[in-house]
Amino acid sequence: MARSIIEIDGRQIQVYTYQTVVVGTGAAGLNAADRLYSMGHTNIAIVTEHMNAGTSRNAGSDKQTYYKLTLSGDEPDSVYEMARTFFDGLCVDGDNALVEAAMSAQCFLRLVELGVPFPRNRYGEYVGYKTDHDPRRRATSCGPYTSKIMTECLEKSVREKNIPVWERMLVVKILVKDDEIHGLICLDMSNPQDPDNRFVLFRCRNVVYATGGPAGIYENSAYPVGHYGASGIALECGARGKNLTEWQYGIASVRPPWNVSGSFMQVLPRFISTDASGGDEREFLFDFTDNIPWMLTLVFLKGYQWPFDVRKVADGSSIIDILVYLEICKGRKVYLDYRKNPGGENVDFAALGEEARTYMEKAGICFGTPVERLKHMNRPAYDFYLEKGTDLAKEPLEVAVAAQHNNGGLSVDNWWRTNIKGLFAVGEVSGAHGVYRPGGAALNGTQVSSLRAAQYITAYPGPRPADDDEFSSLARKPLSEMIQFASQVEQDGTDIRALMKTAKVRMSHFGALFRNRDMLRQAAAEVHREMCMLPQMANVKNAQELHYAFRLRDILICQYVYLQAMIDYIENNGRSRGSALYTDLSGQKPYANLPDEFTFKVDDGVSGNKVQEVEMREGQCTFHWRDVRPLPNDDDFFENVWKSFRENKNVEKM
Repeated sequence: MARSIIEIDGRQIQVYTYQTVVVGTGAAGLNAADRLYSMGHTNIAIVTEHMNAGTSRNAGSDKQTYYKLTLSGDEPDSVYEMARTFFDGLCVDGDNALVEAAMSAQCFLRLVELGVPFPRNRYGEYVGYKTDHDPRRRATSCGPYTSKIMTECLEKSVREKNIPVWERMLVVKILVKDDEIHGLICLDMSNPQDPDNRFVLFRCRNVVYATGGPAGIYENSAYPVGHYGASGIALECGARGKNLTEWQYGIASVRPPWNVSGSFMQVLPRFISTDASGGDEREFLFDFTDNIPWMLTLVFLKGYQWPFDVRKVADGSSIIDILVYLEICKGRKVYLDYRKNPGGENVDFAALGEEARTYMEKAGICFGTPVERLKHMNRPAYDFYLEKGTDLAKEPLEVAVAAQHNNGGLSVDNWWRTNIKGLFAVGEVSGAHGVYRPGGAALNGTQVSSLRAAQYITAYPGPRPADDDEFSSLARKPLSEMIQFASQVEQDGTDIRALMKTAKVRMSHFGALFRNRDMLRQAAAEVHREMCMLPQMANVKNAQELHYAFRLRDILICQYVYLQAMIDYIENNGRSRGSALYTDLSGQKPYANLPDEFTFKVDDGVSGNKVQEVEMREGQCTFHWRDVRPLPNDDDFFENVWKSFRENKNVEKM
């Protein structure tokens, strides 16, 4: 590391120089730094808002899943078969799929060596189970906090190496010249009150971007509090987006944000709603149907089928997501109530569908109230909310249909390089997954992508960072813009928190699981106006709130590009797929008592071999569609591979 000072606009700006900077301290970012250092690339640093923030550290589920190659039993599996599973998820590039499959075992076992307690049997096999979109038993878990344990073990390894970690640094601008990385502008969140020292520059030639999904664009979010993402400024600097339309949404608690999947649904809670003041309680699912056993069977299945899926609206449990969404759109609050049985009476377990009835009988939970069933079958699930201050035996749990994971993101090649030279996108911020992905693939993706990026950077670290004069020249204009932005939002205007709330609520209403072209256009126009007028519109109460202004700036940029992607998808004859239902009045409405806006056509999979990409240049979005890169079928004759491996470790400069 080298430290220097450059003068810009009369200010003495601190500059820290490294060859590579990792942004983010989730499972992907920590692994990238750990791997880089272990491979000998030590002129690195980590930049983060807070070591303990982010999705990896704070998210989980009933049984958080890690997806990897089968490592137990007699069930056949192969790298190529696992790659095929990824690839069959639609809109997935084959080389990314093959890499994620090929390196899954290596990355998984590395976590084991670091201390992540994945279970194995007495013979040493790492046993598994089936997860979403998984034809094998590749999934494993060490409990609801799997990713948290991963980050703790990875952080320990990073700390042992004394890798510099710059905390309380919010990246607000990525410095790019001629589509090459030159550095970052950060707001020093520990010193925002000093106009002369609130900004810090990092000069580097590689950035490993590990900022997670753009959680901040939605009000209804299953991402942990404090996770915003930073995809907007990456798109702003010219990084190409891919499959931005593809998300996962599902029912999650509001406080804390947490997926209510698995046991939380299988014990058959009541779905109730109230008016804004808590009155007028109603079991609204039974306003939709008086067939109680049928609806309760769907509630049970929601535990297995947690993500909203348009294919499961007419013949599955995803109708529940729609009913929850519609109830909230009426201005009502929705809750899961574990205190009483649905309908206020004893459940007729014999009348349930066969799958639900058989499971509940085997689990020994055909008795009592939902909370009694939950305590019997999965006491840790009950204890989780108790530890967070909610006793499910005494009070209902507020829920919403929330954004949980962005399957799209920044477009990357099979070394997780973006189209901006020196910018690598790893973890959820990268768009390596398509419409459908196996549950737990995201955690595997954090480790594979970050290792892959580290391997390439170690082999080809790039040119030296720019000298003082060149760096000062290229940083002057963008830094002046950030200085001016900070100064403007410190003047009179609308409270920044109110503006952020409005933006997030609008996106959850118009750009989440339900999408209508006219509404999307209206939302995009409003976002664009606010994006352009933000410096004049917004006001922060004091310098300590400046980070909200820069976050909202990133959110609005991101929302605009994502909304434009949804509009472009419709205009290219896109149909409903994955977790997105697009209104199409020429289609079919699965239930007569749904609003007409829920008339749609399910995608037939033909477009699954196409990828939508977008570039934002000077505020304008340009889209193009390309074929997916096929699954590689290279010559794997051992002598040939060994020869090229001796030459360059099969890390080919591109």
